[in-house]
Amino acid sequence: MRAVAALCLATSLVHLLMVFLHVAPPNAISQRYSRQIDAWVYPLFEQNWKLFAPDPDSVNRQFSARTAHTNADGTMTVSTWFDLTAVDDAAVEHDPFPSHTAQNMLRRAWTAYVDTHGGDDRAHSDRAYMLQQYLRNIAVDRVAEHRHGAFESIQIRVRTHPVPAPVPGGGPRPAVAVAGLPATETRLLPWWKVTPRGN
Repeated sequence: MRAVAALCLATSLVHLLMVFLHVAPPNAISQRYSRQIDAWVYPLFEQNWKLFAPDPDSVNRQFSARTAHTNADGTMTVSTWFDLTAVDDAAVEHDPFPSHTAQNMLRRAWTAYVDTHGGDDRAHSDRAYMLQQYLRNIAVDRVAEHRHGAFESIQIRVRTHPVPAPVPGGGPRPAVAVAGLPATETRLLPWWKVTPRGN
C-alpha cells in the first residue's frame, strides 16, 4: 500500500514539474529537456493562456468521415459521409453540463494537425505523425460507435465556413465570401489505414 502511495506521489510530482517547465518562460532546464517535456505534455496535458485571453474561432468547421472496406471478391465498398460534427453537437445540445471533451476534442485535434502538417498532409516529425494518428483514432472511434461493419481505411473531410462580421443594425449575417475568402473551403485528407485492433 505504501509503495502504491509513493508511486502516485512521485508521478504527481513529476507531472507538476513537467507542466511547470512547459508553461514557464524559456530557461536552461526547459530548453535542455524540451523533447522529454513535450513528450509528457502533448497531446493530453497541453497548457496555454487562452482561458484568460480567449481567441475565438472566426470559422465554423464541419467534420465528416467515410470508410472503405475490401470485399471478398476484391472490390472496394466506400461508405457515405458520416457527420462527425453532428455527433458532437448532439452530445451537447440538451445537456446542461456538456463535456468539454465532446465540445472540443475534434476541433483541438484538427488545430494541432494543421499546426504540424500545414497544407500538404504529410507528417514531417514524430509529433506530427502522432497527431495524425490521434485525429484518425477520434474519427474511427466515432464512426465505429454509430455505424456497424468492418472497414480498413478512413478518410476525413473538413468544410470550413467563415463567420461573417455582424451587420450594423442587427440584421442577418450574409452568407457570402468574407475578406476575400470563399464562402466554404473543403479539405479532403488522404485515406488512412485502420489497424486490426480498430485504431
